[in-house]
Amino acid sequence: MSKCKIIDTFSSFLTFWDKSWREPLDIQIEAWSSEYMAQWPELLEKQLEDYASQEVDWRQIARERVFPRLRARLPAMKTAHKNLLAVCEGVYSTSQEVLGLDFEIVFVIYVGIGCGAGWGTQFQGTPAVLFGLENIAECGWSQPPSITGLVAHEVGHLMHDYWRAKNGKAAESGPWWQLYREGFAQRCEHVILGEHSWHMRSDIHSDDWLDWCQQHKKWLAAEFLRRVDLGDSVRPFFGSWFDIQGRKQCGYFLGHELVKQLEANMSVKEVALLDNIEEWLRRELEILVESGG
Repeated sequence: MSKCKIIDTFSSFLTFWDKSWREPLDIQIEAWSSEYMAQWPELLEKQLEDYASQEVDWRQIARERVFPRLRARLPAMKTAHKNLLAVCEGVYSTSQEVLGLDFEIVFVIYVGIGCGAGWGTQFQGTPAVLFGLENIAECGWSQPPSITGLVAHEVGHLMHDYWRAKNGKAAESGPWWQLYREGFAQRCEHVILGEHSWHMRSDIHSDDWLDWCQQHKKWLAAEFLRRVDLGDSVRPFFGSWFDIQGRKQCGYFLGHELVKQLEANMSVKEVALLDNIEEWLRRELEILVESGG
């Protein structure tokens, strides 16, 4: 039976941080790169490439959004670290039972430069989830319910990627793919955990997040369609640094609702293998708008 592996870099981060936290920001950032992250060159390179692909200066992000807040967020990062170690293997095992997961996963725990609380990707040639403790702390997801949901969500991404690759279905890009991908992972989170966990609902900025999304489902569907049709960015629907009417991560809710609608006529795995994604999702969004949610 396949197994999971945990690569835990947090003790190395703490060693770096104990020496560097009093230094000026630029020195902290350089030491993060040359002392801490240099021990895992592939992990460093993935983060730098992520920002380069967006034509964003990673040092500016680190200087403005990450390092000034690390000291205040250290207690939450320690809590998140402890809880990740406690839940990763259990979620992996449950995913084997519920979704038939049959491949190895590497869980990497690190402190990065804002590339995501969870990042489903490849690491050391193996499907992997990278857990950025700095982002987990920022989002307010350090406690067990949120951590467990986050792990399940990211495993959902890897299941999606695996099923599609195994069936010759290429990954895509763009707003429709993002809505589909995040919605599918959110649905997997609920299937794996056997409950509507919504790990993002405990965001420290969004106590009423789920109620608001449910009440504004029709509007969210219409707004997504409007933005796509005008060629506007849908970034406010996704990510911890953006929001739509003060609520973050609404695209995860909206995508989940579309996947649930699709499940009325197909299995979860069939949803994972869809072609013509824009056609399918546009139709489901229009149904939401016309029905009033």
